[in-house]
Amino acid sequence: MENSGGTNQAPRIRQLPNQLVNQIAAGEIVERPASILKELLENSLDAGARQIVVELEHGGLRRISVRDDGHGIRQDCLALAMGRHATSKIRNQNDLLNVMTMGFRGEALPSMGSVSRMTITSRARGSEYAWKILYESNEDLPTPEPAAHPQGTSIEICDLFYNTPARRKFLRTEKTEYKHLDRRFIEQALARPDVGFRLFHDGRAVRSMEAAEDEAGRNKRVFDVLGKDFIENCLFIDQQTGDLHVHGWFSQPTYSRSQRDQQFFYVNRRYVRDKLLMHAVTQAYRDVLHHQRQPAFVLFLDLPPNQVDVNVHPGKHEVRFREDRQIHGFISQSLKKMLTDTRPGAMPANPFSETSTENSGTFLFAQRHVEMAAAPYSVQEQMTGLGKLYFAEGNIDPTEAGGDEQGVAKDQQGNDFSLSDFPLGFALAQLQGIYILAENENGLVIVDMHAAYERIRYEKLKSQLDKEPLARQPLLVPVHLALSQEEISLAELNISYFNKIGFEVDVITETSIVIRSVPEMLARVDIPSLIRDILSDLAEHGRSSRMEDRINEILSTMACHGSVRANRLLTREEMNALLREMEQTERSNQCNHGRPTWKQLTIRELDKMFMRGQ
Repeated sequence: MENSGGTNQAPRIRQLPNQLVNQIAAGEIVERPASILKELLENSLDAGARQIVVELEHGGLRRISVRDDGHGIRQDCLALAMGRHATSKIRNQNDLLNVMTMGFRGEALPSMGSVSRMTITSRARGSEYAWKILYESNEDLPTPEPAAHPQGTSIEICDLFYNTPARRKFLRTEKTEYKHLDRRFIEQALARPDVGFRLFHDGRAVRSMEAAEDEAGRNKRVFDVLGKDFIENCLFIDQQTGDLHVHGWFSQPTYSRSQRDQQFFYVNRRYVRDKLLMHAVTQAYRDVLHHQRQPAFVLFLDLPPNQVDVNVHPGKHEVRFREDRQIHGFISQSLKKMLTDTRPGAMPANPFSETSTENSGTFLFAQRHVEMAAAPYSVQEQMTGLGKLYFAEGNIDPTEAGGDEQGVAKDQQGNDFSLSDFPLGFALAQLQGIYILAENENGLVIVDMHAAYERIRYEKLKSQLDKEPLARQPLLVPVHLALSQEEISLAELNISYFNKIGFEVDVITETSIVIRSVPEMLARVDIPSLIRDILSDLAEHGRSSRMEDRINEILSTMACHGSVRANRLLTREEMNALLREMEQTERSNQCNHGRPTWKQLTIRELDKMFMRGQ
């Protein structure tokens, strides 16, 4: 076989020059200016910085500067830092298996220097002087020169891709590149609230985040990045099982986005875009959020470093877990448990309380402990007994009963009751046959009747189905399905799983299976496509919720058609019975599609609306 030189000789293997090696590495690490900022910020954090200042010019295309007050780089190590695979963060294989620093490969600096004009100025802790080097794609390592600089390091990247114009053509506009830079900046700022961050663009101060010394300061960091709307609609989680610990903030189903711009997941404080983790979060929301909407979250997963491999992606965006199914289940179930209890009275009305004026910007979050004492009587007993207890002729109406200073009143039988015992209060009226108006201890409650009934009926249908085995329907003509060898292997391993979820499946050849019976509720579903989707999920995640999703879609439709329709007039007893059921039904804060079922207008908000006291 002839080689590219046109001779019959085997091609010679040559050692590539360092400059070319660095540029090849830069092709993996330096995708755009934002890639450089990420690497520099991680280096500053690894150096123990408490204050980091970022300066950008022209969307990072002209200049990127990162200055920190970390431990700095020693003079005798400054030039060595520009060498490939030179690092202070790992020494042996054991260190590589237990990485806790953000960087560890020793490739970033030489890669960045090979495609830009880079200046490093640093003063090491305990050193009297600072030193700097200028690196411009040189084969030889530069010699440090004396400089003026406080303790810490400044790295300046100028004229990115000036010597590789073909790559520069792939960059976007300054506005687009700056958007990516800002995203990398806030990813690191959210991970480390104990560090102060400042960002300047073209000489203008854009972001300033003080180092957090307490919980209020750490919460303010989230507020500064994601804004008030997220804060007012978020839940707080702090769950630990064995060595696994998940904590952070995630949005209620009624607060969702059309894109993934407010999704931040960290593994041992490293920002990652991991498919397994994203799938786990999606699974937790799948029964309370419309599939076209995206949740918002800032979540942190902590686990022993030897349980996760961070050395699987050049940019370190992805990780690999030793026990991926365990991680998936832990994240999904932890979030799902809290989302299940999104019902009236199961959590504080507001996720944070303002403790100072708006100028100070300090907010304290009320951690949402999703706990509620068991009701003293069942939902059905409440429904049938409410009229006798409170609304029967001659009894005192709770909305007119008044009470003592603690808001306690008595009915005709002498039983104490209080508005605080009923989060949704008591019905006042019906509006346009669509909304229920009720009064609780905080003010006015507005309930969407149809949405509320839909969620209640949907949860009852699911509960009923959980108590009864799925009815099967034999197929008059069994369905033969051709599969790949990999899919056949998966099917053989999961025959018992298919049987459990209502399918009778047999492997008949090395490339095909036969489906003899299916769940009765899914008789009209495209069974071959569903089976392939289930096998695909099993291959990627080790589990599948496809069939449950299909069944839930059917139950949701049944619940919608069986719900109270608009313009139907309800008696006061019926309205109050609905409120009591909502208080006891899981996920009743939102309908099956993620829309809110009720809203609260506090007395303070009503006073402001009507300018009372102004």
